Amino acid sequence: MHDAAGASGWPALVGGVLALLFLGLALRANRRRRLVDNLPTSKTTGVFIGLVELQGTAETPRPLRSFLAEIPCVYYQYEVAEHWSRTVTETYTDSQGNRRTRTRHESGWKTVDSGGRMIPFYLQDDYGAVLVRPEGATIEPRTVFSTICGRTEPLYYAKGPAWAVANSDHRRRFKEEAIPLKAPVYVMGQARERQDVVAPEIAADKSAPMFLISTRTEREISRGYGWAWYGWNLLGLLCAAGGAVISFQGQWPPVAVAALAGGGYLLLLLLGWMWVVFNSMVDLRNRVQQAWSLVDVQLKRRHDLIPNVVAVVSGLRDYEREVQETLALLRAQMQATAPGEPGPDPAAVGQRLLALAERYPELKAQEPFLRLQRELADTETRIALARGYYNEIATHHNLRLELIPDRFLARLAGMQPRPLMEANDFQRPPVVVDALPSPT
Repeated sequence: MHDAAGASGWPALVGGVLALLFLGLALRANRRRRLVDNLPTSKTTGVFIGLVELQGTAETPRPLRSFLAEIPCVYYQYEVAEHWSRTVTETYTDSQGNRRTRTRHESGWKTVDSGGRMIPFYLQDDYGAVLVRPEGATIEPRTVFSTICGRTEPLYYAKGPAWAVANSDHRRRFKEEAIPLKAPVYVMGQARERQDVVAPEIAADKSAPMFLISTRTEREISRGYGWAWYGWNLLGLLCAAGGAVISFQGQWPPVAVAALAGGGYLLLLLLGWMWVVFNSMVDLRNRVQQAWSLVDVQLKRRHDLIPNVVAVVSGLRDYEREVQETLALLRAQMQATAPGEPGPDPAAVGQRLLALAERYPELKAQEPFLRLQRELADTETRIALARGYYNEIATHHNLRLELIPDRFLARLAGMQPRPLMEANDFQRPPVVVDALPSPT
């Protein structure tokens, strides 16, 4: 009796383990879908340090040429598979103890060649371009070549090996996936500062929750994660209920057992869903705080350059009091208060410095002044990037606080709307892809 009871519990145990596995996969899909939906799509001019989402076209001055389709691209992966078949004769013993012989047919595809390449590329939109380094990313390319041919066709040996697999039918399947040049691309990944120029780049980062490069649209990606969420949950619910019904068959009414097991699964699902939503809101709040700290860092960097400008101007000529007062004002602006709090707002230096140079032409002939002017122009670019990223993420943060069900969970964390920065005199020069150095 004890052995029978123990054996009858195995379906419930296996079903419970599978249900937990499927629940974990469902929660992961939901977390990724919320990340795709919650993160605002930035323009390339608004990209700065942190997790970003971009959409544009794949561009590069030196594209690859794919192996099968022979099209210009930034990524390709191909596979050549050969079909085989064979007849197998085997001897077996039937239920009456008689030895019998039977014949069965086996067939399948075996990969005989594969390969691919990828290179850094620029993702370009209407506002500029940003460098993407695809190493370490999850890449979702599009199919650009797919065909099956026999050995009498030129492609069979032109793109495939000269040898054949055992039991070959002499049919080969050629398939290639790629990210073609100028193809629409969706990118989510960690942005960091480039080492060669004052500009951001997207690259692999172990701390980033996702690094995805896809030829699908944001809506298609979100819908895919949504279907995965429902599909995994359905499988988990069926495993939990089915395992319990099989284990307690004949002891409890099947409907009651299924309802009890399904109710337990749904309770765990509700708790897991609340955990995912709450964590995503906390993560969004932290990203807003990080975005503001980036603005503060760049303002302090600019503050360190202002004393050098003062020294150069003072050493060349004792200019009017207005010039000295302007520089003193900019020098004092080491940092700005966060939006919504009392204190000074950040102001741009570039226009004032340009007006100073125009008013006093002697400064243009001085290399130290020109060098400092270039440094300050680069700093203005950094501040503009940081400001744009902050406003993007803060706007989306405020939006999530108004939507149901996020608004209810946000109250548990005491989250409040964040004001935006209104210093609108920062500018960033446009980026031209052809003028950029080739990515290495």
